[in-house]
Amino acid sequence: MKKQKTVYEAAIDHGFNRRDFLKMCTALAATLGLEFSQSDQVVKAMETKTRVPVVWLQFQDCTGCSESFIRSSQPKIESVLLDMISLEYSEVLSSSSGHQAEAAMKQVLKDYKGKYILAVEGSIPEDDAFSTAGGQSAKAQFQEMAAGAMLIIAYGSCASWGGIAAAHPNPTGAKPVTSFVKDTPTILVPGCPPISEVMTGVIAHYITFGKVPELDQHGRPKAFFRHRIHDKCNRRAYFDAGLYVENFDDEGAKQGYCLYKVGCKGPTTYNSCAEMRWNGGVSYPIQSGNPCIGCSEKDFWDNAPFYTRRAIIPGTQTTINPDAVGLAVIGATTAGIAVHAAGTVVLRKIQDKRGGEDE
Repeated sequence: MKKQKTVYEAAIDHGFNRRDFLKMCTALAATLGLEFSQSDQVVKAMETKTRVPVVWLQFQDCTGCSESFIRSSQPKIESVLLDMISLEYSEVLSSSSGHQAEAAMKQVLKDYKGKYILAVEGSIPEDDAFSTAGGQSAKAQFQEMAAGAMLIIAYGSCASWGGIAAAHPNPTGAKPVTSFVKDTPTILVPGCPPISEVMTGVIAHYITFGKVPELDQHGRPKAFFRHRIHDKCNRRAYFDAGLYVENFDDEGAKQGYCLYKVGCKGPTTYNSCAEMRWNGGVSYPIQSGNPCIGCSEKDFWDNAPFYTRRAIIPGTQTTINPDAVGLAVIGATTAGIAVHAAGTVVLRKIQDKRGGEDE
């Protein structure tokens, strides 16, 4: 087995100085949601732990997850690819191809059995006729590599839930990775695609702490999927006030009102979009004027049409009536104004009375 360098040694080899390394660790701690005082834990881990071998398999996908992954800004993707992990196989990022690439993947099984991370992008067809590579079916290839992995990360909604290929009537019999593996720890990172910093953050957590992060009931890391987008949305105040976009050309759309009426799935979608945002924290779909389509939730592809109100607000059995909410808010506001006005009149009368008594 080849001796693996530590993350710190690899960083120094690639031109990092100590200051750069510490800045990388601090940014990484922030991405993981750690307090500044916990940065030392990340530094120690990166100084002592070796780069982790990674095999990245792609099946029925659009390569969107790979595209998102290489746009990570915290940590920067060059730090991940060159310092934190050793990418042993990737159809998109590997320089080799054909027999050379396939041989490199098989070599990982010999050199790093039980010590590599298997990243999977795309759904796996039940019918072997729909996806083969190097003369081996997608299902057989996945099961072979999964058997030797210490951890599986399902990147994207296709690998996590089945994705677009699994949309009705699902002609390929597309299934998520969890349908074909039971004994290997698996982390689901859904999204179409997932946020790049979430993708790199999951790997960074495992390298730092040597264990799977805390997961929710669906197998998603809680650090990134603990809140509904609705809970952190920059348009939430408009929802609470009953102010909605009725169509994409109205004045409400120009004013940034809530997009619930035009199909926003934020109330039922768990993700970090509203907190971490995309493209280095620049924006996210709702902020840019497009309703959330719920791409990180199971079966989102069949929950169409996307721009029709269908999301059910948690705690109710049917979709709420935004108009009724708006009227209720207006009524409560009007009542509040009336009470305030009455109180002001009474206060003035008391003050006038006291002034008369003083005279």
